Amino acid sequence: MAKIISYCYTFLIFLGFGFLSLAVHAQKVVAIQDKVEQHIFNFSEIEVLEDQKNQFSFDEISSAAFSPQFKASLKSTPQTTNFNTTYWFRIKIKHNSEAGNRFLLELFDQTIDHLTVYIPKSNGTYEVKELGDRLRFKERDLSHKNFEIYIDNDGNEVQTYYFKIQSSQIADVIIVLRSVNWFISYALDEYFYFGIFYGMILVFSFYNLIMYVAIRQKQYLFYVLYNLSVGLFEMSSDGIAYQYLWPNAPDWNQIAYAFFLYATSVFALLFTRELLFVKAKAPILNRLIIGVITVRSIFFLYCLLFDQELFSYKFLEFVPLTVAFFTGIYIFKRGYQPARFFVLGYSFLFFGFTLKFLIMLGISWLNFGVITYYSLSFCFVLEMIFLSFAIGDKVRILKKKKDKAQRQMIQQMSVNAKLKDKLNQELEEQVDARTKEVFNKSMIIETQNEELIKANEQLKKQAEEISRMNVLLEQDNQELQTNVEKISRDRVMSADVDFEEFSKIYPDKESCDRFLAELKWKNGYTCKKCKNDHFYAGHAPFSRRCSKCDYEESVTSYTILHNTRIPINKVFYMIFLIYSTKGKISSHKLSEILNIRQSTCWTYGTRIKTVMEERKNILKKANKNGWSLLVLD
Repeated sequence: MAKIISYCYTFLIFLGFGFLSLAVHAQKVVAIQDKVEQHIFNFSEIEVLEDQKNQFSFDEISSAAFSPQFKASLKSTPQTTNFNTTYWFRIKIKHNSEAGNRFLLELFDQTIDHLTVYIPKSNGTYEVKELGDRLRFKERDLSHKNFEIYIDNDGNEVQTYYFKIQSSQIADVIIVLRSVNWFISYALDEYFYFGIFYGMILVFSFYNLIMYVAIRQKQYLFYVLYNLSVGLFEMSSDGIAYQYLWPNAPDWNQIAYAFFLYATSVFALLFTRELLFVKAKAPILNRLIIGVITVRSIFFLYCLLFDQELFSYKFLEFVPLTVAFFTGIYIFKRGYQPARFFVLGYSFLFFGFTLKFLIMLGISWLNFGVITYYSLSFCFVLEMIFLSFAIGDKVRILKKKKDKAQRQMIQQMSVNAKLKDKLNQELEEQVDARTKEVFNKSMIIETQNEELIKANEQLKKQAEEISRMNVLLEQDNQELQTNVEKISRDRVMSADVDFEEFSKIYPDKESCDRFLAELKWKNGYTCKKCKNDHFYAGHAPFSRRCSKCDYEESVTSYTILHNTRIPINKVFYMIFLIYSTKGKISSHKLSEILNIRQSTCWTYGTRIKTVMEERKNILKKANKNGWSLLVLD
C-alpha cells in the first residue's frame, strides 16, 4: 500500500512538472483591461509560422496538429524577411465583457501587400477580413493609413486571432491592441505631427524655390527637388500618399516609394556637388558622384523594367548616402566652412539610416517600437534644418566676400577718381596747346584747300574729256568685235576649221538651242497639233507652248537632233564636217575629231548622209550656211 502511494506521489510530481513545462512554453495571453489603453504585442505574445510554398489552408493552420509548429517570436517586432513568402501570425486575447471601452487591433506597417485577418466569433467560427495596400483605399473600414480591425468583447474567453501576410518587401509586423478612444487621440496627434513634418518640407521647399528664382543658383533647385523627393518618399512609406494622393492606384502605390527614393539619392548627390563646389575642390570625388548617379540610374531602370522585387533592397541607398557624407567630411577638412553644417546634418541622417539598416539585419534590441519606426523621419527633419543652415552659411560667406569686394572696389574707385581729376587737368592743358597748334595748321590747310579746289576743277574737265573718248572707243570696240565675229563665222562656214574654232560660234547648249529656235520658227510658229499660231514660252529653254491646246514643242523636236545623247555642239560640228566634205569623211575620222565612239559617229553620220542625199537638189542652191538645211526633219 505504501508503494502504491509512493508511485502516486511520483506520478503527480511528474504530471505537475509537465504542466509547468507546458505553461512555460505556452503562448502568453494578453488580457483586455480598461486601464490599459494600448498594448504592443511582442516576443512570446506573437507566434509565427512560415509557409514558404503558400500551401496551407486556414483550417490546417488553425488545427491542433499545426499548433506546435507556431514558434514564439524571438524579436520584439517580427519581420517578413523572405519576399513573396506567406507568414502566419497568431495572438491570443482574453476578452473582458465588463470593460467599458471598445477595442481594436491595428497593424502599423502600411507596405504589407496582402493581409488576411481571421477574427474569432463566439460560436467558434472565424470572420475573414481582407486588407493590404493591394486593395483600393476606400475598401478599408476606417479611413486611416494603418490597418485596423474592430474586435468584439462580449465574452470572457481567450480567443486566438490569426494573420496571414504576404509582401514583396520586408514588413514590420507591429500589432497593437488599442481602445477606440486612445486610437482616435493617437491618430489625431499622429496626423498633426505629420502635418508639421510635411509642412516643414513644403515651407523649406517653397523658400528655396523663391531663392532659386531670385538668385538662379542650381543648389537651391536641387535642394527643393531633394526635399520634395524626401517628402514624397516618406508619404509613400507612411501610407499618407496612398490615402490622399493616389487612393485608387494600388499598382502605382507598390512602386511609388522606389521612384522617390531614387530621386532622393540623385538630387542629394547633385545638391552636394553644387553646395560644396565639388567639381573645383575635389575633381576625383566629383567623378565618383557622377559614377554613382549613373550606376544608380542603371540599377533603377533595370529594376523597373525587369525585376521590381529588387526595389525592396533599400539598404543600397547606403552607398550614395556614404558618398555624400564622405564628400562633406573631405571638403570640410579642406577648410570650406559651410560643409560643417552639411556634415552635421548628414550625421543625423547617416545615424537614422544605419539604425534602420541594423534593425533590418536582425539586431532586435535596437527596435524601440514607434520611436524607432519614425526615427528616420526625425533624422530627415534634423538633416533638412542643418542643410538649410549650410546653405545660409554659404550665402553668408559669399555675402561677406561680396561686401569685402565692394569695399575694395569703393577704395579703388576713390583712387581712380583722384587719378581721373589729375589726368583731366593735364589733358586740358594739352588740349589748349593742341588747339592753338591745330588753328595754325587749319589756316595753312585752308589755303591748300583753295589750291586743291582749282586743281579738282581742272581734273573734272579732263575726266569729262576722257569719258567722251571712252564712249567713242567703246563704239569702235563694238564695231570691231562685230566684224571679228562676222569674219570668224564666215571662216567657219567657208573653210576647214577645227572644233575649237567652231565652238567659238556655238560654245554651249544655250547658243545651239537659240540657233535651232531661230532656224525652226524663222517663218513664224504653227502648232503641230491644232495648227494654232499663238504660243507662250514653254518650261524648257527656248521651247514653245501652244496657247490653245497647251502642246509644248521643244527646240529639238522635229529636227535631226531629237533625242540625241551626245553634246549638241558636237552634233552641229559633225553635220558641218559631213556637209563641208560632201559626205566623204569616215566615221573613224569623226570619232577621232569629236572624241566620240566610232559606232555612234557611224549611226549619226549615216543618218546625216541620208538627209543630204534626199536634199541634194536644195543644197546645190544653198549659200555658205547650207549645212543648217540638214538640221530640220
